[in-house]
Amino acid sequence: MAALSIGYQIHFHFNPPNLPPLPTKFSSLSFTAKHPLRCHHIGCPKIYAPPAVSVMAFGSSREVLPPALDSSSEPPVIFDGTPKLYISYSCPYAQRTWIARNYKGLQEKIKLVPIDLKNRPDWYKEKVYPANKVPSLEHNNEVKGESMDLIRYIDSNFEGPSLFPDDPSKREFAEEMFSHFDSFYKAVISSFKEDTVNDGITAFDSIETALSKFVDGPFFLGTFSLVDIAYAPFIERFQPFLLDVKNFDITTGRTKLAAWIEEMNQIEAYTVTKRDPKELLESYKKRFLSQV
Repeated sequence: MAALSIGYQIHFHFNPPNLPPLPTKFSSLSFTAKHPLRCHHIGCPKIYAPPAVSVMAFGSSREVLPPALDSSSEPPVIFDGTPKLYISYSCPYAQRTWIARNYKGLQEKIKLVPIDLKNRPDWYKEKVYPANKVPSLEHNNEVKGESMDLIRYIDSNFEGPSLFPDDPSKREFAEEMFSHFDSFYKAVISSFKEDTVNDGITAFDSIETALSKFVDGPFFLGTFSLVDIAYAPFIERFQPFLLDVKNFDITTGRTKLAAWIEEMNQIEAYTVTKRDPKELLESYKKRFLSQV
């Protein structure tokens, strides 16, 4: 059986009408192709006509998510050789690492271990990660933390498509965007607490400008990367809160940001990690409006 492995977005065009429609992002699919498979991407049109094709693309997770472990739960076996990613389903920092894991197709390589942060088990701090935060990653008999470090680590130390470009100018800009995140976050949070959203307007204007840097795609570095992963979980939460509470639509007048959000919502590695917007909104209302 021939196999075509791809790590970038490809549009597939099938001649026979009886083949099932395919999503733009999927992890694996096997089917028999009796007609040529046309694969188009910039500068490289090709035709593949194998008798059977197993298409492997990255960016999907179809796993059954395990329940969150709480104070009554037994701990998993620590340092048994299986990499484990400890997360919370509701934590945006943990969501970063979850997206990176999914996009690289590591669902069977890195075990997901969700923790109930409201009733977290004692063994997590005592046996796994003394900082008692998520995310953390157990790998090679060590446990590492901090989401920004972990998405880099997962990208560098596991198989799958690279999430960091070789282009020096893009790598430099990526580092700028990593550094910019804290000021972006603080500005948006400030707008939650003030009568005006001036800080939020400035913050999202900076994102619109950043998304205009490269024209070879809708993402921060043109193609999907660690930068998109770093920002997506937070914009996912900021957008419904600002719209509902401040009547501020972050996409108004920001066509690049609107396109980015639309494209992000086509990446299943991300969408399977998303929370219900109503749930996020209520959570943020409890968290921030009580402080006003």
